Amino acid sequence: MAERRWVGYNVQRQILDEEAVDEMAEKSESKVVLSESIKKSMRCSGPRLKSCLLDSIPVLSWLPRYPVKDNALSDLISGISVGVMHLPQGMAYALLAAVPPVFGLYSSFYPVLIYFIFGTSKHISVGTYAVMSVMIGSVTEQLAPESNFMQWDNGTNTSIVDETAMNKERVKVAAAVTFLSGLFQILLGLVRFGFVVTYLSEPLVRGYTTGAAIHVIVSQLKYTFGTNPLRHSGPLSLIYTVLEVSYLIPKTNVGTLVVSVVTIIGLMLAKQLSVYLNKKLPVPIPVELLTIIIATIISWQVGLEQKYGVDVVGDIPSGLQPPVLPDATVLGQVIGNAFALAVVGYGMVISLGRIFALKYGYKVDSNQELIALGLSNSIGGIFQCFAISCSMSRTMVQHSTGGKTQVAGALSAMVILFITLWIGHLFEELPKAVLAAIIYVNLSSMMKQFTDIPALWKTNRVDMLIWVVTFILTLLLNPDLGLAASIGFSMLTVIFRTQLPKYSLLGQVPNTDIYRPVEDYNQVRQVPGILIFRCSATLYFANAEMYQDALAEKSGIDITKKLAIKKKLEAKRKRHEKKIARKARKEEAPEREEHTSVATIEVDPEPDPSLPRAIVLDLSPVNFLDTVGVKTLRSIQIDYGEIGIEVVLAGCQTAVVDNLQTGGFFNEKVTKSCVFSTIHDAVLHCQGTMCANTEGTRTFFHFQFALES
Repeated sequence: MAERRWVGYNVQRQILDEEAVDEMAEKSESKVVLSESIKKSMRCSGPRLKSCLLDSIPVLSWLPRYPVKDNALSDLISGISVGVMHLPQGMAYALLAAVPPVFGLYSSFYPVLIYFIFGTSKHISVGTYAVMSVMIGSVTEQLAPESNFMQWDNGTNTSIVDETAMNKERVKVAAAVTFLSGLFQILLGLVRFGFVVTYLSEPLVRGYTTGAAIHVIVSQLKYTFGTNPLRHSGPLSLIYTVLEVSYLIPKTNVGTLVVSVVTIIGLMLAKQLSVYLNKKLPVPIPVELLTIIIATIISWQVGLEQKYGVDVVGDIPSGLQPPVLPDATVLGQVIGNAFALAVVGYGMVISLGRIFALKYGYKVDSNQELIALGLSNSIGGIFQCFAISCSMSRTMVQHSTGGKTQVAGALSAMVILFITLWIGHLFEELPKAVLAAIIYVNLSSMMKQFTDIPALWKTNRVDMLIWVVTFILTLLLNPDLGLAASIGFSMLTVIFRTQLPKYSLLGQVPNTDIYRPVEDYNQVRQVPGILIFRCSATLYFANAEMYQDALAEKSGIDITKKLAIKKKLEAKRKRHEKKIARKARKEEAPEREEHTSVATIEVDPEPDPSLPRAIVLDLSPVNFLDTVGVKTLRSIQIDYGEIGIEVVLAGCQTAVVDNLQTGGFFNEKVTKSCVFSTIHDAVLHCQGTMCANTEGTRTFFHFQFALES
């Protein structure tokens, strides 16, 4: 425990209310005129144009100053390593998006290059991402289900799926929703809406990604068991899919299951070996790449598809796809899904980007990140890519292999370009079960997020509730609907917390100007005759009535009853006055002149000793007041003033004082002299009023405080 020392703390000043503070500090009344602000924002100059251009295209600012000697080699090694990871992950996540695997390679090339030009994070690896892919898969399979492409095969007398037509339609849907999500991101970035990510708290994001990972795993079960279950959409689709897969387990393809089990075991062992050797090797072992190479060779040599019916990747065309504008008829059907993709994708990018920016001391522009990601998705959609985001696993590889700038990302895209143009067709015999196994193993880290629940139970149970509810909503609903519902629930917790705040009576710490809740401290005592009331939340329409009720409960004053008693006494006094007046009119004029004095009934001639003489409302936790909040404070001041209790405000922020001003709290009788910057000023003012010695009161503070040395 740190040693404490006592130092003198002397303050000598007048009791200051807000009027005095405004006068001493010379508060400025100048306001920014909207027209002037618009004119200033529209002015153009050479330096401003250059700054705007460099902010919009960040690569122009940092690439000319790129330190080749310091960063080139490390970025090259990192780029190749990440590019190698893009191959298996791109092909695997394409299955999640329900499009042919080669489109995962396209999605690992075009968007990555666009982000290299417009992005501001030096360390993250953008590209295919499991959660985004499964969200797209739910859309593509909903708008282009297998049932729409069934054809009768006369040779086998069974219905078969026209996979060529189905894949073409699904690619069209995936490209359309990707293009539209990119437009949403660009629009949000242009209107400076980057703060939207603040609504995605860490418990919400982790609960959501865990639930989405369960969706991913369930969607890959058909490749593990070699069955073909119907894909369900809408609420409870996950449960229906699990039941469908369970029903088809007796029809499992044994060869596919063996391939899946062997691959999962091999991957887990290889990853453990890679972790063990990481400290001894300059670059991590490309486990996924080695897995798909070995699996492809075995499949080709053994003939897994021909002999055992194991489903393989199939045709992988060489070269790149020409640009195609999205189908306008599809765009109108995917607006909600596109917006959900835009928010989720951006949330992942900015969250991880800020972590590395904080670690290495540079700034990530949240609005520019929105524009960069939006351009990556919108341009990628034109080239038939599906929506991308930031991958934690690839980012960690890029970081661990020494990647220092966006050049590493551009080099990884070049690796994918080489694979797509020349060697992509070599992986046509790769079993889809291997890609599913890669997905399972990569998602194992997300399953570890279940440990958040006991940790949050100990630290913050509201955050734990957000995590659990988000996870459940994501499971029961589709990932897009689950996200919207989860954000709504997270907002409700904020509202509930403001409606269920802690109300306290404050007392003075002996020999100090510090005030603390009397129920939490043994040595804190209430100031005689003064009641200090605090609410831990802001004051607005949702809790204004509860604020008044809590004040009445804490003070023990039934204000309604007190006002009713006073009104009865006032009515009795008026009746007595009228009676005396009528009696006087009956008497003769001389006698009336002699009896002009009217008997009166005193209303509370002596103050009730059980009531406080003053109430101080501590508004330090309040950061804004709406019209209902202002009216509530005005009502409290009037009602308690009617029964002889002075009500003053303390601890008001400048914004709150402005809210009081614009809300009509002040008038000719009620001025800023009833508002004080500190509780102690308010207490001294009330004590001075009680002693009938307020004018010119000066106070001398001389306290001792224990400070940490």
